[in-house]
Amino acid sequence: MIPAMRDGRQADTERRRQRVATAVKNAAKDGTPISVSAIARQAGVDRSFLYRHRDLLELVHAAELEPAAQDPAGGSPVSRASLQADLANAQTRNTHLAARVQQLEKRLSQALGAQAWQESGLGAPTDIDELQRKITRLEQQNVELTLAADELKADLKAARAANRDLTRALNQRG
Repeated sequence: MIPAMRDGRQADTERRRQRVATAVKNAAKDGTPISVSAIARQAGVDRSFLYRHRDLLELVHAAELEPAAQDPAGGSPVSRASLQADLANAQTRNTHLAARVQQLEKRLSQALGAQAWQESGLGAPTDIDELQRKITRLEQQNVELTLAADELKADLKAARAANRDLTRALNQRG
């Protein structure tokens, strides 16, 4: 290759690299979402340029993981990973609450059925009623223990996911 062509090509590459670095700094400063596509678009380069230059790609990914400058509402800075962890926790909590609602609906249905049965005069004798109450208490205790175990499992799962994300982030930086 002719030296002048090589020098021109290297200068062009360096200008594009500088535009990418500037785009990352501006996006981090402005608090705009950072992604490979967004940075490539803002810098006026092709995404493949970022993938060919691993150091620039790592710079973009590191900026992606950094917390936003400041929450517009004036709250604390948040990162994408923390928002994903919050979403996973909310989804788990939603699943638990849906199961709890279903269990309560079933208990209400049983209670209303038992009340209708009692009021009809066809109810069971009193000693069976005491046993039924004991069974109900034990079932409730069992449900509460199961829910507590499920919640602990969910917490463990969320902690493991957060640990994996942190390890992945540390490995990508290093």
